[in-house]
Parts: sequence; structure tokens; C-alpha cells
Amino acid sequence: MKLTSLLRPAAVKVLGNATSKKRLFQDLGDIGLQVYGLDQQETIDALQERESLGPTGVGYGVALPHARLEGLDSIVGVFIRLDRPLDFDAVDRQPVDLVFALFAPKDSGVEHLKALALVSRTMRDAATCAKLRANNDPATLYAVLTESQSSKAA
Repeated sequence: MKLTSLLRPAAVKVLGNATSKKRLFQDLGDIGLQVYGLDQQETIDALQERESLGPTGVGYGVALPHARLEGLDSIVGVFIRLDRPLDFDAVDRQPVDLVFALFAPKDSGVEHLKALALVSRTMRDAATCAKLRANNDPATLYAVLTESQSSKAA
């Protein structure tokens, strides 16, 4: 599994207006609708439901919100770099500025876990995160995310 199979270039954004986790989930729902045709309200509700089980802020300014959705036939992702870090109830209590959301079919099982592990490995790489934080161009962000994986695979 590769990030290029999960993430479309159009699903990579830089946002400055997310002032709360709820607003961020609305932005993720908007992008999911625009890029993948996901049901916006179902996406927002599923993210909030998953977050109620425990925060998906994994530390070091990174959050990995994820949800399973009806009617989805493959796992897809949305990446957002926030201009202003956002309180996300992360495990290290640090605000979040890098958000990689995953949406999987309801019955995806092991594939969902593999995708989450791939994204988690990518976002744990300090050099990758530094490059993501240093860039404002979505095309560059997409290249950083997908290059980091291909250079490790070589």
C-alpha cells in the first residue's frame, strides 16, 4: 500500500480558519465531498463519533482522525496543514498543525489498519514533518508526503 493510492493531490490543503476541532471536522467533510464525493454530514458525524472514543492527536503536533463510512469502496485520505496550531486534546497536550484524516469502508478491517499504520509511520518521521511545516504549497506538501514513502521503500 502506498500513500499515492490513498491520497489525491486535490485532498491536500493549507488552512488558516480552523478554530476548533469541530470546525476542522467540517473542513475535512468539505474536502471529502469535493475530492471523493463523500457525504459531508456523514463524514463529520463519523469523525466526531470516533473522536468521542478517544482523541486522535498522536503527539508532536500531529493528528490522525479516521472514520469508517457507508458506501465507500476504498480507503481515502485528506491532509491539512494548519496555519495556526489547534488544541486537539493530543496525548502530549501539544496543539496540532498537521492533520492526516483517513476514511475507510465500513467493512475494511485489516486494510484500514494497514493504511493507518502507513500514515502513522509517515507522520512520525521528524524530517517529513519539518518539511511539511516549512511549506505552504499543497503540491509541495503532496510531494513531500509521497516522496518520503518512496525514498524509504528504496
